[in-house]
Amino acid sequence: MKVPEDDPISLSNQLILSLLDEIPQVQTFKGKWSLIKTKLTDLQTQLTDFNDFPSSSSISTPLCLDLLHSISHSLNDALLLAKKCQTPNLTEGKLKTQSDVDSILAKLDRHVKDSEILIRSGVLQDGAVSTGASSKREAVRAESRNLITRLQIGSSESKNSAMDSLLLLLFEDDKNVMIAVAQGVVPVLVKLLDSSSLEMKEKTVTAISRVSMVDTSKHVLIAEGLLLLNHLLRVLESGSGYAKEKACVALQALSFSKENARAIGSRGGISSLLEICQAGTPGSQAFAAGVLRNLAAFEEIRENFIEENAVFVLIGLAASGTALAQENVIGCLCNLAKDDESSKILIVKEGGIECLRNFWISGPPVRSLEVAVDLLSHLASNQAIAEVIVSDESIIARLVAVLDCGVLGVRIAAARAVYELASNTKTRKEIGEFGIIVPLIKMLDGKAVEEKEAAAKALSNLVLYAGNRRIFRKDERGIISAVQLLDPLLRNLDKQYTVSLLASLVHSKKCRKQMIAAGASVHLKKLVEMDVEGAKKLLDGLGRGKIWGVFARP
Repeated sequence: MKVPEDDPISLSNQLILSLLDEIPQVQTFKGKWSLIKTKLTDLQTQLTDFNDFPSSSSISTPLCLDLLHSISHSLNDALLLAKKCQTPNLTEGKLKTQSDVDSILAKLDRHVKDSEILIRSGVLQDGAVSTGASSKREAVRAESRNLITRLQIGSSESKNSAMDSLLLLLFEDDKNVMIAVAQGVVPVLVKLLDSSSLEMKEKTVTAISRVSMVDTSKHVLIAEGLLLLNHLLRVLESGSGYAKEKACVALQALSFSKENARAIGSRGGISSLLEICQAGTPGSQAFAAGVLRNLAAFEEIRENFIEENAVFVLIGLAASGTALAQENVIGCLCNLAKDDESSKILIVKEGGIECLRNFWISGPPVRSLEVAVDLLSHLASNQAIAEVIVSDESIIARLVAVLDCGVLGVRIAAARAVYELASNTKTRKEIGEFGIIVPLIKMLDGKAVEEKEAAAKALSNLVLYAGNRRIFRKDERGIISAVQLLDPLLRNLDKQYTVSLLASLVHSKKCRKQMIAAGASVHLKKLVEMDVEGAKKLLDGLGRGKIWGVFARP
């Protein structure tokens, strides 16, 4: 009985039965035909699974039909070849026939794997219910499963088309990214990075970079570990300009992990990233600098930056790159300068202060200034560098201005920078003359504890200069605001800076009266019990006010 070709499952089953009858009669390559027989048994089971799906519409989907027709064609070719192998005299020669048998074995192996992927994917169940999809989210889930499956089976053209559709889906909405990731798209994408097609590899890197831009999905990329990292680093070395840019986007998300950062540094990643900073597209330069910024946060990797002459390259990019590139360069220099005196000196020698000034003058968004102020703070912790910075009036004027800006993080960073800059009498005097005391007093009343503490810390240094103490005393709010910070009920605030600030002013009779009136004595008694540094001495000073006249400071 002839089976109609529009019933591919029945046709394939009939061909398998015919093959199982023919294989025992083959005379040549019996070992290979034994392997083929095993594949046929696997296919029989899978064809039964296809038939078990609840609706015929599930196996009439294009993806399933293509696979089933491909299976039947391969089985038909195998049947013809089996008959050729039933005689010892091979009409087409032994080598040609062996090649044909190997080809059939490879095809059947691929069909078994593709069928397994299709059955497990859930696509066939989706086909049965797609017409009644309950929501857009369910429709996206079904489409994601379909595309993920198509990326694993079928021809190169089919996979390429599926990737185009996947990219459209991913770029449409962050929620689509989360759904696709939940359906298992990431491991499939990582495998596709092995593709011999440069076009497919570029599209795959684009898809991975898109996933990396959604915070809730980054952990799935990180879980892929060294396999993904190595693929992305190879793209940095030999990919197109566009692919390098997308690889850098993905590496930015991955390089926050210390383990990944170490791996990137040990595999030549810093050298590749610096090359992009010098000769890449504007976009790839900005993202490469972003990856370097993350890497520089890890102390053990900073030596690699010095070996690669990174500071010179980075400052060069800051002079010519986009606004994002400049911000990432400043951030990278900031991380390199943290707790490293030699790096601070090197950055200044290579033009770091000028780089910082130019970035600030360029008028970036206020929020972007936080990293610039942080770099200023790290550099200023070196006293010699602090004096150079303070001599640059344009930088100090801008620093004073951001103390009154609307971004909390920038204000806190600026106050911390002031503390570092006010390292000696000369710099305290010069900074004070720029009108820096008043905005810091205002910050003592800030809502955030971090802002209050940063302001108190900066003022405790500045008022060590007599001229700044006079400015502070003129502001009626100064003493009252400082005393309020002594309150033990104010948690997570280091009281020693406030105590130090008030101790510098306690010699003034007017200031003592203000402190006592504001309740300083009550707070200090509790702080003494808490062993806060300087609290007892300040409390004693308030209680022996008459004696202070003899030892008054100018």
